[in-house]
Amino acid sequence: MELRQLRYFVKVAEHGSMGRAAADLGVVTSALSQQISRLESELSTRLLVRTTAGTTLTDAGMAFLQQAQLALRHADHAMLAARASRLSGHVSVGMPSTTASMLAVPFMQAMREQYPDVRVRLVESLSGHLAAMLNARQLDLAVVFQTEAAQRWSVQPLVDERLFLIAPPDLPDLPPDGPVRLRDAARLPLILPSSSHGLRALVDTALSRLKIVPRLASEVDGLAALMALVRAGYGATVQPGAAVVYGAGDLRAWQIQERQLTRTNLLASLSDDDLSPAALAARVLLSQTMNGLVRNGAWPGASFHKP
Repeated sequence: MELRQLRYFVKVAEHGSMGRAAADLGVVTSALSQQISRLESELSTRLLVRTTAGTTLTDAGMAFLQQAQLALRHADHAMLAARASRLSGHVSVGMPSTTASMLAVPFMQAMREQYPDVRVRLVESLSGHLAAMLNARQLDLAVVFQTEAAQRWSVQPLVDERLFLIAPPDLPDLPPDGPVRLRDAARLPLILPSSSHGLRALVDTALSRLKIVPRLASEVDGLAALMALVRAGYGATVQPGAAVVYGAGDLRAWQIQERQLTRTNLLASLSDDDLSPAALAARVLLSQTMNGLVRNGAWPGASFHKP
C-alpha cells in the first residue's frame, strides 16, 4: 500500500467523482482508477461504488477513509518534521537537453526554496548517456525516454510530449498557421539530431511509414547549436514542445498532426533502497515540478502520460 493510493482514495471520497478528483490531483482518470483498483485488490474489499451519478463509499470505504485520513496526517507531520530538521546531502540529477531547457530552472528554484542545504549536481546529456550513468550509479535520478538499459531502476512515466516543426519566419515555403502534417514538414530543409538520437529514430520511423525521404540539411547533436542554426536560417527542425519555449520570440512553431509522434518523459531513479533521503526528496520535487508545468500550460504540447 502506497501513500499515493491513500491520497487518491481520500480525494475521490471528498469529490464524490473520479473525474473531479483526477483533475484536482493533476492525473488522468484512468491512472487514478487503476490505483484505486490496486488498493481495493490489496485490501480484498470494495471501497467505492461507481455509478453514472458519481462515486460513493461502501461501509468498508467509510471505515477505511477515517484511517486513511489519519495516516496521511501522520505522513504530512513527518514531512514537516523532516523539512524542519533541514534536510542536507547531495543528489545527482540528469536531464536531456530539450527537457532541461524547460525543467532545469524551475526544478533548481524549487530545490533551493524547499531544501536549501541539499547540493544538486545537474547533468545535461543524451537520454542514452543518462541511462548509462544511472546504471553506473553516477546519477541518482534522471529524466529519460527509454528504459531498455534499466538495471534495478524505479521508473515513473510522467509527461507525453507532442512534436513541433520549428522554423525561422523568413524560411521559404513555410506552411500556413495551424497543425502541420509530417509529410509537409519533410519538404523543408531539416536540421535534425543524428541517427543515434532517440528523437531522430522517432521521426525516421514515422517518415519511413509514409515512404518519405526528408530534405536533410544537416545533423547536429546539441540543442543550443541546432537551434542557433535554425535561427540563422539554415533550415527548420522537428523538436518536442520544450524546444518551442527555447526558441520563443524569433522562431515560429507548428504542432505536428500525427499523434504517434509523441515522446514520453520517464522519471527514472535508482531503487528506493539505494537512494539517500536527499535523493528521495529531489525525486518527489522533480515529479511535482514537471506536473506543475503541464498543469499550468507552461509546457507546449505536453500532457500527463496516458498509460
